[in-house]
Amino acid sequence: MAAALAVGLALAGCAGGPASDGAGDGATTAQVRIAAAADLKFALEEVVVLLQERHPEVRITTTYGSSGTFLSQISNGAPFDVFLSADLAYPRQLVEEGLADEEDVFPYAVGRLVLWAGDGGGLDPADGLPALASDEVRRVAIANPAHAPYGVAAVEALRSAGVLDEVEGKLVYGENVAQAAEFVQSGNADAGIVALSLVRSDPLRGIGAWAEVPLDAYPRLDQGGVVLRSARDPGAAALVRDAILSPDGADVLARYGFSLPGATDEG
Repeated sequence: MAAALAVGLALAGCAGGPASDGAGDGATTAQVRIAAAADLKFALEEVVVLLQERHPEVRITTTYGSSGTFLSQISNGAPFDVFLSADLAYPRQLVEEGLADEEDVFPYAVGRLVLWAGDGGGLDPADGLPALASDEVRRVAIANPAHAPYGVAAVEALRSAGVLDEVEGKLVYGENVAQAAEFVQSGNADAGIVALSLVRSDPLRGIGAWAEVPLDAYPRLDQGGVVLRSARDPGAAALVRDAILSPDGADVLARYGFSLPGATDEG
């Protein structure tokens, strides 16, 4: 199982996700290329399955990674049709750059942080972030705050808990939040501050223990997407947006621990 999980999380940053190949049946008439924040790795795959049950003629290609990296790539001409960011500010920045229209920006979820300790660790996440200052904790995985919104949130949570100075030297950075979770799962980190959506996924459910980080400890993770002006088939790209915002899509996101935009968060 561990090997399978490592492969699954390694897909964050690579092309993946369910897709109809359309080979030999002439069914595929459109392709949509999605750049998606790594915290969506498992939830989005379920939404794509729902979409393709209704629109088998559309082929979906999904690349997972850090939102800041995608922002830079799209600004430099990377060929994506839909951008699903862990920070709503990034799609809005693409509007400012003339690469998307304001009416095509949509909030889709609010993310949450957890403190997660893998199997065999001596940390009890219920003790909260101050427990990371213990000498028994040697390495703490987070997403790289230079370009990952979950990394920024993790740093601010440590600052809010008053232990950033003590823990900073223990931090190991994943390229994105899924890779940070992989560090914990593999034992390369004793604990991690990662996305709730990942520890609720089938591959990670039941591994170690986790506890939510208080919502008032870090900036609200308002997540949003945008259909880009460069989309090869804007109508097909809009189907992705509609699937995520549909009641079925919202149900999937809720199962992975996301709050819906506009909902009142409870700590």
